[in-house]
Amino acid sequence: MLVTRFDPFKQMREIEKSFYTYPNTNEAVSGFVPVVNTREGEAAYHIDVDLPGVKKEDIKVDMNNDLLIISGERKTKDEIKEDDYYKLETTFGKFSRSFNLPENVDVENIEARSDNGVLEVIIPKLTEEKIKKSIEIK
Repeated sequence: MLVTRFDPFKQMREIEKSFYTYPNTNEAVSGFVPVVNTREGEAAYHIDVDLPGVKKEDIKVDMNNDLLIISGERKTKDEIKEDDYYKLETTFGKFSRSFNLPENVDVENIEARSDNGVLEVIIPKLTEEKIKKSIEIK
């Protein structure tokens, strides 16, 4: 005899999951969350965002105080025309990712470029000379 633990919420989780996913795919209805890689170099921080199928015009990179916000929208169509049928699948979704920046960044010289579905944001670091400052007392 196999003993299993009763989970009263199992069916509710399965029902909830069916509301948020398309049948036969793993893509959520609410949009998509792009994969992000971050790294720190000698002179800058780098943020790489995988955005396949997203045009450069549909991406925004904004600064709000010490918060870097990358947002946009993906719109794709999968169209198949055959002799006896026509199939059109459209997927879309808005996305937004936010990053708290450290104090030692040069906000004025942040660069962003998009190439082959990858957005790279380069955030230069301030040199120690610019971070440290002596203030004259008057």
